[in-house]
This record gives sequence, C-alpha cells and structure tokens, in this order.
Amino acid sequence: MTSWTGLTWDHPRGYRALRAATRHPAAPACDIRWDIQPLEGFESAPIAETARRYDLVVLDHPHIGEAIETGALQPLDALFTAAELAAWRAASVGLSARSYEMAGHCWALPLDAATQVSVRCDAGIPVPRTWAEAVELAGEIPAALPTSGPHLFLTLCGIAVGDGATPGDGDTFLTEAEYGAAIDILRHFVSDRPVDGNDNPIALLERMSGGDGPDYCPHIYGYVNYARRPRPLWFADAPRGTAGRRGSVLGGTGIAVSTRCVPDPMLLDHLRWLMITDTQRRFVVAEEGQPAHTGAWDDDAVNAGSHDFYRTTRATIDDAWVRPRHAGAIAFQNAGAAAVRACLFDHRDISRLTREVNESYERSLAPATTSRTAS
Repeated sequence: MTSWTGLTWDHPRGYRALRAATRHPAAPACDIRWDIQPLEGFESAPIAETARRYDLVVLDHPHIGEAIETGALQPLDALFTAAELAAWRAASVGLSARSYEMAGHCWALPLDAATQVSVRCDAGIPVPRTWAEAVELAGEIPAALPTSGPHLFLTLCGIAVGDGATPGDGDTFLTEAEYGAAIDILRHFVSDRPVDGNDNPIALLERMSGGDGPDYCPHIYGYVNYARRPRPLWFADAPRGTAGRRGSVLGGTGIAVSTRCVPDPMLLDHLRWLMITDTQRRFVVAEEGQPAHTGAWDDDAVNAGSHDFYRTTRATIDDAWVRPRHAGAIAFQNAGAAAVRACLFDHRDISRLTREVNESYERSLAPATTSRTAS
C-alpha cells in the first residue's frame, strides 16, 4: 500500500477525524500520516512550501489564489467527476464549497465549515441581536474578542459587512468612515494594551470554557467542541450591523491535493468517503470534527449533542462573506491585521489606518512576482 503524508492544524477539530479515518473499518484503506501545525501556521504559512512537503493539505480559502499562482495544488476536477463535485457543493453549508472554486476549477473538498459567531459562557446571558446591543452588554459583563493573528482585522471586516460594505469591491478596500465605525465598536471589546501571550480563538474559548475568560464574545470562529464540554459554551448567530446583515467572515477548511502527489484510486476513494453524508453526520461529529455537510447541520441528534450549535449559528454561516483569495491575499491579511492592532493599541489614527490598509490592499493586487515553484 502506498503511503501518503498530510498536514492539518493543531486542534482536535482539525486532526482527530482525519487520523481516525485511516483506521476506521468502513473507510477505504489508506496509509496517511497526518502531521499538525499551529493555528497561526494554518492561517499564514506559504502554501507552496507546504505543498512541496505534503501530498494532502488542509487549508483555508484565502490561500487559493497563492496556490494557483505557485502551482501548488492540483485542480480536483481532474481527479473527481463533475457530478461528484456538484453534489458536494450542493450539500455544503453557505459558500463553504464555493470558496475553494477559482479560475474555473475546484481546489479543495469542503471537509469543515465555520464562521464568526457569538458565544456566551452561560445560557442565561441574553443574545445581542445587533452590534449596538453587544456594546451595551459589554458595559454590563466581561466581554472580549480574540486579538492575535488576523482576528481583529477579520472582525473589523465583519462589522463593515454588517453595515452594508463589500470590502474590496470599490476603489478602496473600505472607506475611512467604515474603518472608523468598526474601530469604535472594537474598542468596547479590547483593552488599551494587547493581551500577553496567544489570544487566538482557541485560546479565548479555552479560557471561557475553564471559567477564566470573559462571559461574552460577540465575534469568534465557532468551535463546536466547546459546546460539547461538561461546562459548555453557548454559541449563537453573530450580531447584525446597521444594514441588518450578520457580518461574518467565512472560515472552515478544505482538503487539497498537492501537485507532488500522484493519487491512486484508494486515496481518492478515501477522500470520497470523508465527503459522504453519513461520514460527515456521524463519524466526523463523533471524532470532534465540525462538518461542512448540511445533513449534519440539520440533524436533530447532532444538534442535541451540541446544545444546538449548528442550528443557532446556521443563519450566520449561510450569509458569511468570503475573504479575498487573490495571490496576495494572505500577505494583505497579515498587513491589515498589523495595521488594525497598531491603530487600537498605539496611534489611534483612523486616517492612518485607512491609508495603510488600503495601500496594502492595492499592493497585494499588483501582478505577482512569484514563480510556479511547487513540485
């Protein structure tokens, strides 16, 4: 049997189901060694470097443009039939599957679905329907947002989307007024100084679950694992903005096949098995995963086992905004995150923030200078 290597991310949601599938009697036999990387690597590591070392890569959709530019991944329409890809697309929540489609091809299979939602440490805490109500609640109970990595920038984008913006569709990424309105909201949920150590969504949810964190977070990538703990967290839809939209930035993960991989029928059958309804609804859920399949999100037993995590966040993921995916998108996301953090924790100058982020976006759209280096 041929041996394969795969890379996923360092959380049970990211690796348990994939590793367990290689041993599951119902899954087509396949020898895959799944390595893991920190969430920060998953969010920002160059996809071409990863694809040179691994046959299978679990990735987020903003990497797709870079992957195409560098020739890192194989188009999946060359490996699976059009009918299979169409069925998986139709069965996925929101734009989970479509976020991996670009330049006329599909580049990853939608294994996992997520978006920014709200979370409370107690079911008795009311769910704010709007950002105005969320700000009001933050004045009454401890509230916070994840501040590490790209997350403050992504929440800024989500707030702007909820207020009716479509980032990147006009002459600039966002207007100064849109940046200013979002920063005004963010200030209610962050301190004057950055949090020491890692403050990504996993770290914040761990603190909330352990009783050491805030009581409420209005905007964080949902992790069903924390709704299933003995001391559960309670997830709900993201707050609505002034335009009435639940501004949220799509996350989730897909499985991609690198160009170094020469898949055999057994490997392709194994990937097919991960996509089928029963696997997503039963196996992935049992192994602490967060499926992308609507059959799982709508399932009564799945929701009963997670305090209705899927039902209470479904409206948000169905309306989530897809981030930029061009070849410079990851570099832009990193630059945007640094600019937002500098504005919140240092200079507090909205005009400077506007100039820095918009110029970074414009630079990221310039013709790529990278070469097709994956092999």
